Amino acid sequence: MEDAYARSVSEVLDFFEVDPAKGLSEDQVARHARVYGKNGTFSVPNKDSDIFSTKSNGETCEDHNHWVYVFFWCGHATPIAKWLGTCRTPFWKLVLKQFDDLLVKILIAAAVVSFILALINGETGLTAFLEPSVILMILAANAAVGVITETNAEKALEELRAYQADIATVLRNGCFSILPATELVPGDIVEVSVVGCKIPADMRMIEMLSNQLRVDQAILTGESCSVEKELESTKATNAVYQDKTNILFSEVTPLKKKLDEFGTFLAKVIAGICVLVWIVNIGHFRDPVHGGFLRGAIHYFKIAVALAVAAIPEGLPAVVTTCLALGTKRMARLNAIVRSLPSVETLGCTTVICSDKTGTLTTNMMSVSKVCVVHSVERGPVVSEYSVSGTTYAPEGIIFDSTGMQLEFPAQLPCLLHIAMCSALCNESVLQYNPDKGNYEKIGESTEVALRVLTEKVGLPGFDSMPSALNMLSSHERASYCNHYWENQFKKISVLDFSRDRKMMSVLCSQKQRQIIFSKGAPESIISRSTHILCNDDAQTVPLTADIRAELVSRFHSFAGKETLRCLALALKWMPMGQQTLSFADEKDLTFIGLVGMLDPPREEVRNAMLSCMTAGIRVIVVTGDNKSTAESICQKIGAFDHLVDFSGRSFTATEFEELPALQQALALQRMALFTRVEPSHKRMLVEALQHQNEVVAMTGDGVNDAPALKKADIGIAMGSGTAVAKSAADMVLADDNFATIVAAVAEGRAIYNNTKQFIRYMISSNIGEVVCIFVAAVLGIPDTLAPVQLLWVNLVTDGLPATAIGFNKQDSDVMKAKPRKVNEAVVTGWLFFRYLVIGGSNK
Repeated sequence: MEDAYARSVSEVLDFFEVDPAKGLSEDQVARHARVYGKNGTFSVPNKDSDIFSTKSNGETCEDHNHWVYVFFWCGHATPIAKWLGTCRTPFWKLVLKQFDDLLVKILIAAAVVSFILALINGETGLTAFLEPSVILMILAANAAVGVITETNAEKALEELRAYQADIATVLRNGCFSILPATELVPGDIVEVSVVGCKIPADMRMIEMLSNQLRVDQAILTGESCSVEKELESTKATNAVYQDKTNILFSEVTPLKKKLDEFGTFLAKVIAGICVLVWIVNIGHFRDPVHGGFLRGAIHYFKIAVALAVAAIPEGLPAVVTTCLALGTKRMARLNAIVRSLPSVETLGCTTVICSDKTGTLTTNMMSVSKVCVVHSVERGPVVSEYSVSGTTYAPEGIIFDSTGMQLEFPAQLPCLLHIAMCSALCNESVLQYNPDKGNYEKIGESTEVALRVLTEKVGLPGFDSMPSALNMLSSHERASYCNHYWENQFKKISVLDFSRDRKMMSVLCSQKQRQIIFSKGAPESIISRSTHILCNDDAQTVPLTADIRAELVSRFHSFAGKETLRCLALALKWMPMGQQTLSFADEKDLTFIGLVGMLDPPREEVRNAMLSCMTAGIRVIVVTGDNKSTAESICQKIGAFDHLVDFSGRSFTATEFEELPALQQALALQRMALFTRVEPSHKRMLVEALQHQNEVVAMTGDGVNDAPALKKADIGIAMGSGTAVAKSAADMVLADDNFATIVAAVAEGRAIYNNTKQFIRYMISSNIGEVVCIFVAAVLGIPDTLAPVQLLWVNLVTDGLPATAIGFNKQDSDVMKAKPRKVNEAVVTGWLFFRYLVIGGSNK
């Protein structure tokens, strides 16, 4: 059922013939599994197919209470990669992959011919096997390096696979039971009941037992804030994922091509020279020294084989593989795990990077950046603003006043102190330290966690040594020390959950002989319910006048509009002792405390990385499911819109782009810098359109549905925090989800190509001298100058080791100042080959 989002609850239940009070019966489960397949069942299409199927994306819920949903299979609406993320490439396929190279195949052919000639010539024992054995040993060493490197990449990926929901609470035969998520079938009733839980499958909501449900679906849509879900069917036509508010969603490289072209060219040259040597010496076939015409023909055929051995750079495949393997090790130290060796080099000719915004360009950690309070109603200025540093969930940051001066003890200011109290108490999230990852993590709503972090930055009152004292705590204790302090000071009595009509949340707390309501919510809702304000200079509570109300509304519009901050207002109200419950009627006559503005901040290193891309001639297109204004604000901060005042022609929503005529779409692609309100299908469309314009495209993604775009891109880049399916579809995985790591990978790719080009030219120039030596001797009738085994020794040891050393060269300091090389640029051009022919011949 692909349009469940547009159907009513009763229609969905009737379609699957399920009783919401009992769930599916055993017979129905078996029948649905047979007809629709189970949750873990895949169809495996070919790479260019649009029909993919699976059901798990790791979307997380953010509500404490229970709610119930019905699961349904949505066909091809959830595209994935060709294989399960947990499936590893078989060892034998990895081995065979290393021999899928033209130069390697030529070497194998040379070994076979050498062995056959030895048998025809009557050679036995070690002599017959020496030459082919040496060649095969070279190829085995080359394959071993490739297999070991790619196996290590697979092992590193296994450590990153941790985002799938493994179990589900399912109602069947009238009883709830816990089953593996892969055992779900379309029509199952699934209960989700824990904050931070992961959604085990795509589901249509049929009942909600809490006041609201908010879901973090950033992995699917790129939205930086959690999304509110509802039961009503979706009325929008051509609905994208963001519109489906009743659905819970689960979750040939350029260098190789050039080496193959060079191998083909080399094979033609070798074949031509071998045939020429054989034809030139036809008159010598009958020389008595050979013992007959046939033996003379075989003798000169062996000379031709020796020429082939001399011309083929036997060490080239091993040196190329070693160089790429060294690149992958350097990339691993930069937090980039490369899944296939040639993809490292492909990054070097990338012309367009299509990057997700949330989590890649930004930290994906909502943080408070601005605070607005009423300073005084008697002395100006009336309103004060504070800036807050820190862009992660780490409780580390400084609060500055409007002049840029650091506040030594923020908790001594009444409004900031009560903002910290309200943020800690009117909050259902959890901030914790993960010792395994070495960072701070959230459970629950990202905006609520941002308030918890703000509480930690404000600190506690009454201690002159507070900032330094907090730094003495362990990371685990520091995570929520101040929040726990306020939670111990106050006892929560009653909670009014957030609802869409009120747009606010309130909690009733008691402390000693007083009771207080703390409220937070949309500024328009809090301000309209407030009759008083708390002053920051003297802690007085004074009436909220129309002028001050207008000033607060103006600051709110400035935060939300010009600065595109997500805003919340905080308030309190003193209550009479003895009250045990809260009602909506209590949410009036509030005392306004302050206004906070928060955002998903850009990573600090991204701006320099964007400048590096511009200098290197690489265009960056920011791709996000977020709204246009928020994304444009982030793009301004990271430098994607530098020197631009008007964004028209640079910024498009997916709908706007699709409505353009084909010719205008092509022109828009050449100038596009931002693509918003995007769903995964648009990513693949963008990749294909750019490739049609001969761009080399790197695409980032983290969700199940990003897999087709990742496979289609020249370089698919998955996030370490993303789904296993995305990682398996990608060529490279960013362990730190950082855009700057992509830019570092591009620089590494360029350096690898430069090194590869240098050692290829070095080896070819050396081998050409050997070819000239043998060719001239054969034409002049001089006896054998070099035996094939001698040639192998020269090629591998005398030439191979110095060539390998070239692969260790560090990247040039100006490697990111040159424009991307053209994909059709030859490693060795015809003119360059002629020069090497002259130079190599004269040297030998």
